Amino acid sequence: MLNRRTFLQTLGAGAALPFAPGLSAQSTAASRATTPESPFVDLAVATICTDGFGNKGHEPAFRLIPQIGFRNVEFNVWYPDTITPSYLASIKSRCEATGLRPISLQGTGFGAEGRSGVIKDVGHKLSLMYGCRQLGCRRIKCTGAARDSQGGLKAVIEVCRELAPAAKELNVLVTLENHAKNVLENIADYEEIFAAIDSPYIGMCLDTGHFEGVAVDLHEVIEKFHSRILHVDLKDCRKRGAGHDTVPFGEGVTDFKAFLDHLLSKNYRGYLIVEQAWAEPKEPIVENLRKARELFQPYVKL
Repeated sequence: MLNRRTFLQTLGAGAALPFAPGLSAQSTAASRATTPESPFVDLAVATICTDGFGNKGHEPAFRLIPQIGFRNVEFNVWYPDTITPSYLASIKSRCEATGLRPISLQGTGFGAEGRSGVIKDVGHKLSLMYGCRQLGCRRIKCTGAARDSQGGLKAVIEVCRELAPAAKELNVLVTLENHAKNVLENIADYEEIFAAIDSPYIGMCLDTGHFEGVAVDLHEVIEKFHSRILHVDLKDCRKRGAGHDTVPFGEGVTDFKAFLDHLLSKNYRGYLIVEQAWAEPKEPIVENLRKARELFQPYVKL
């Protein structure tokens, strides 16, 4: 049994934890032989669309999403009681009962300050990675801390450097979501990260709304980072350069056809996540998400 010191040393060295409940040595060994590429483009929806930013036990998600026609779901697990083994088991059982499929876990951001903060952050992200294995998915998504606060971009790099070997061993992709007013905000931030970390298991979650909100050119992002884009959040933005201001699809400035045509021309493979992120979902929720599904369904390639 690991004592506290050994546990912290293990996290600090970036090694994987002992097998999580429900994971056999055989399944972990099999995952090591799997490449990180995904031979598909598929559509998914984020529970933040139905649940907002609060902890509602994913009740709205399981009630509304089956009505809309989505099957693939990204679960927001910002809250400690949503990443316990028993709660993840409840997500799995409810997915089986409703015909939904968990494809990603969205956790709280990177950016803890100091070595002890980095160790804690590594532990948290490892818990998300083991949560993926419990649910049968292979992506975690996190953004950074507010710019000029906490550990900054250096801390994000430290944590990702520690996570890379475990991500490979567990065959889980760690995706870094850009966010307005955040240490993961612009092209220079990602250039610094990817110059420091050359792992196919550490990559970008490209959020269209947050890049538009800080006037970053989506096409420049695709050209520079297409080989490191592992996950895509689709949201419309009211005005370029005006910060995070999400509006229903079609009411904002984003040219999704041009964006998706360019992205897929670079051989993007993975999920396109519908993520209308409001603190409280705006009505009509079901109608808005059905329109989004119809808009993006033509880009699915299975």
